[in-house]
Amino acid sequence: MNNKALNALEYNKIIEQLTNYASSPLGKEKCRNLLPSDNLEEIRHMQTQTKDSLSHLFRKGRISFGNAKDVRPSLKRLEIGSSLGIGEILAVCSLLENAGRVKSYGRSERGEEIQDSLSGMFQTLEPLTPLAMEIRRCILSEEEISDDASMGLRHVRRSMKVINDRIHTQLNAFVNGNARTYLQDSVITMRNGRYCLPVKAEYKNQVPGMIHDQSSTGATLFIEPMSIVKLNNEMRELELQEQKEIEKILAELSVKIQEHTEEIAADLQILVDLDFIFARASLAMEQNATEPVFQDNGVIRLRKARHPLISKKQVVPIDIRLGEDFDLLVVTGPNTGGKTVSLKTVGLLTLMGQAGLHIPAADRSVLSLFQEVYADIGDEQSIEQSLSTFSSHMTNVVSFLEKADANSLVLFDELGAGTDPTEGAALAISILSHLHGQGIRTMATTHYSELKVYALSTEGVENASCEFDVETLRPTYRLLIGVPGKSNAFAISSKLGLPDYIIHQAKEQISKEDESFEDVLATLEQNRITIESERAEIARYKEEIRQLKEEMTQRREKLNQQRERILSEANEKALHILADAKEYADQTMKMFHKFQKDHVNLSEVEKERQNLRKKLSKTEKQLSMKARAPKPKKQLKASDLSIGDAVKVLSMNLKGTVSSRPDAKGNVFVQMGILRSQVPITDLELLDEPVITGPTLQRTGAGKIKMSKSATISTEINLLGKTVDEAISELDKYLDDAYLAHMSSVRIVHGKGTGALRKGVHNYLRRLKYVDSYRLGEFGEGDAGVTIVNFKK
Repeated sequence: MNNKALNALEYNKIIEQLTNYASSPLGKEKCRNLLPSDNLEEIRHMQTQTKDSLSHLFRKGRISFGNAKDVRPSLKRLEIGSSLGIGEILAVCSLLENAGRVKSYGRSERGEEIQDSLSGMFQTLEPLTPLAMEIRRCILSEEEISDDASMGLRHVRRSMKVINDRIHTQLNAFVNGNARTYLQDSVITMRNGRYCLPVKAEYKNQVPGMIHDQSSTGATLFIEPMSIVKLNNEMRELELQEQKEIEKILAELSVKIQEHTEEIAADLQILVDLDFIFARASLAMEQNATEPVFQDNGVIRLRKARHPLISKKQVVPIDIRLGEDFDLLVVTGPNTGGKTVSLKTVGLLTLMGQAGLHIPAADRSVLSLFQEVYADIGDEQSIEQSLSTFSSHMTNVVSFLEKADANSLVLFDELGAGTDPTEGAALAISILSHLHGQGIRTMATTHYSELKVYALSTEGVENASCEFDVETLRPTYRLLIGVPGKSNAFAISSKLGLPDYIIHQAKEQISKEDESFEDVLATLEQNRITIESERAEIARYKEEIRQLKEEMTQRREKLNQQRERILSEANEKALHILADAKEYADQTMKMFHKFQKDHVNLSEVEKERQNLRKKLSKTEKQLSMKARAPKPKKQLKASDLSIGDAVKVLSMNLKGTVSSRPDAKGNVFVQMGILRSQVPITDLELLDEPVITGPTLQRTGAGKIKMSKSATISTEINLLGKTVDEAISELDKYLDDAYLAHMSSVRIVHGKGTGALRKGVHNYLRRLKYVDSYRLGEFGEGDAGVTIVNFKK
């Protein structure tokens, strides 16, 4: 990716933000070197890594990868047989301990590994816990080796303590004895690694010993008394032994580290990579960014995209699309209205996405892979090169035209500006036409009206504008695709107090065609606002419907669960009752046998007991059966059923009467008491006994059904004086009964009045499937005060 585009789109500022989220120096270095990739598979892999690490952050919070030092030079020294110093060994230990913490972080709360794009990295980490513990046992800090590091070191230091105590005992005798008058201070000091006393220069002969140093004024001499010279010599020898023991310990630890250089180097690389990946996730969390969908077809579809360098409180989300039904987008609008921000948003989010970073946009926003992004943004006037603003821009344009191809994204800010408007507009149209002809995805901002007309009249080119509120004289920063920007100069000037006669004279200076064009744009803008308002209202209604539907589904599922639970509990309770009854029967017989009364016929009692147990076992078996619809004894066909046949609906375990002929799908209506339901023939079983669920149906010799005399239903229903709800409730039952009685038609009396009852009845009749037709009464039938209903045959 060319540096000019990276600088123009301020990609480096995103990298600075990213670097701040890395923990380790090597992780920060990797962040600073991040550039957009031109490999689609690599981009998708990096996006997946960012998404998975973001998931870890949401579930477990942030993790520090430590201020891990680069131990690679130390590992190379080990390869040639060198020993490491204390600081180097501690750096290795810190690395291993950090690897252990990170490996634990990669596990779920239950201890198993989380399988995602980062799982392999977490699992590959080798904390080498025994080695890290051994280092911590031996080395307390960069200045101190533990006494327990080795037996030899412990012995030497114990001897050093004894000698040190003897030295201080003798020196304290000087300080606290008669010789204290010879001393400058009553202290014991150290010079050249040997214990000394600060003696006044005039008394140097009073303290026999070796002079090791003097003060800057010469008034004090630091003398080692002869009585402790031997002890100081012994202490020096012990110090040399101590150093040898320490070197031996460091050498042994170095050998142990050298045995695991490959694992340690791998740990370092993984920790740096994870630090880099989690820095990307932390940036995404801060920006409330999402994973973009990457394609290779040149399509950009950003929803609610936000420029990441603008404050969250100030930035206005925009929707942008490019590369589907048009590959050239011309953006117009007022200064400071958001045109350049929109342009930069497209370019910067493209660069971020190709660098594996999530983008601040709505979920499932679409980006495409571009081999290059070319951006001419801002004033690049160069004094050193003697280039004007126009020349500077045109130099960029020439470079873009030479290098850009169908795999490029080109961004122009104020194309053709800085020169004569007529010539500038002509050049801009020519440049854009060339890029459009090459199929290069291009986005350009402009003030020229000629480019609006060009976009309106050219296929594959689309207008866009930044919305401006004339009432408040402020831009809204919303980008409107498909709407060319309207010049608001006259409206703004009028709002600011410019006299009307000046505005009128100004309007006379523009052509009728330009004025008409602006009027058309104004009409389009008003229509757009109206449509957006209606669309928002429709979306609100759809959301309400969706929520209601979801609520009803949840209620239905809850009721089904309650029903299953109640049935299960009832079945279990019945089984317990039967078990208790069987136990009671057995206990009773045992009592009979125990008493062995002569007048009791025990064989008869035993026989009765066996009969009772058989009945109980049979009932228990029925109750223990799994809840499922039993299969019919005989698979019925349509020809086996007639209206009026007594049947059992197996899935409901209810008896009823067939009330219709089977339809083409093999379904029939069955009347079960007050319940009438359509069920498949396969769910029915014929019964021998007659079942009466309403008017008694009798089979004639010809196989037809006729109504019993005792089940006479009136051919008329009177609804006068009732409300619509009351009438519909009564009418519903009446029509069901009349239809089951196979009446051909009935008469509904609703009266004329205001017509509300008649209207409610007719609306209800339209929904009934068994109603063939209905009409108002004719002369002699009740006129408009009644409705005649005809049933389907």
